[in-house]
Amino acid sequence: MITHLNGKLVEKNPTFVIIECNGVGYFLNISLNTYSKIPDAEALKLYTYLYIKEDSHTLFGFADKVEREIFKLLISVSGVGPSIGRTMLSSMTPEQIQHAIASEDVATIQSVKGIGAKTAQRVIIDLRDKIVKTYEISEDSAFNHNTIRDEALSALEVLGFSRKQVEKIVQKIIQEAPNTSLENIIKQALKIL
Repeated sequence: MITHLNGKLVEKNPTFVIIECNGVGYFLNISLNTYSKIPDAEALKLYTYLYIKEDSHTLFGFADKVEREIFKLLISVSGVGPSIGRTMLSSMTPEQIQHAIASEDVATIQSVKGIGAKTAQRVIIDLRDKIVKTYEISEDSAFNHNTIRDEALSALEVLGFSRKQVEKIVQKIIQEAPNTSLENIIKQALKIL
């Protein structure tokens, strides 16, 4: 099983990317969610899932492990194939999907093209208990983001800015670059202020 690819970005498209690793080009189907997180830099790492059918092998790429886990859970539901799973991840963020399943929000899941009422109910029934596993993964990263966010806000307050003034700016910086360092958050915030 190919778990991730780390290589040179050759081509980037809203539905696929091509990554070259040691002279071999890999075609990966991606969601719009992943597309929006892919930097224009040459080096790229994507988590992958290889979907195998009798007549084809299809490689899917994901910006993070949470998105890949949700994709795997979605395609485990009867009636939800990889194309509908990718459409769901293009229509909603992984967090929105987790929340919709956990809160049994049939209307939100049914709003995705290709999913009817019965399939939406089946997704909720089949995945409600399993979604806790992916929640744990995202809770860890959310905890790290909150810690860095609080530290950045405290540092900016010490520099003389009011908390109200910097909260939205810091939140926006973290959303645009989730894995950025505390130092970078503060530097970017100071440029904006």
